[in-house]
Amino acid sequence: MKIQVFEPPMCCSTGLCGPSVDPTLVAFSADLDWLKRHGIEVERYNLSQQTAAFVNNEVVRSLLGKEGNDCLPIILKDEEIASRGVYPDREALAKIAGVQFESTPSSLKFTVQAAGCCAPKSTEGEPEDKGKSCCS
Repeated sequence: MKIQVFEPPMCCSTGLCGPSVDPTLVAFSADLDWLKRHGIEVERYNLSQQTAAFVNNEVVRSLLGKEGNDCLPIILKDEEIASRGVYPDREALAKIAGVQFESTPSSLKFTVQAAGCCAPKSTEGEPEDKGKSCCS
């Protein structure tokens, strides 16, 4: 079985760069690693860095042609659409991959300030250069 993730454009391959990252991407990256530890082959593609993967995949190319970037991220399971438009949580990924779901003990959960990898931070009361994103 192979899970392929086709993600919207981000400044880095996983969106986990810069001073503040989207906690959804942090959790999703951890969940993909969890799938890999369960023997699932996982491939991850970023539109801004691996455009050829999007162009060369007929399912993804077709969906993007019909719906535009709003359908991203697209999750394929063995070349068939399993999810689109949202980052599934661990429980949903487990169901997609046919892996037994294991909840994470609350003591291992953490939070990250949400601003997104490429989103500028709040600049209120900060020097002008502090509001720039990692992509500036």
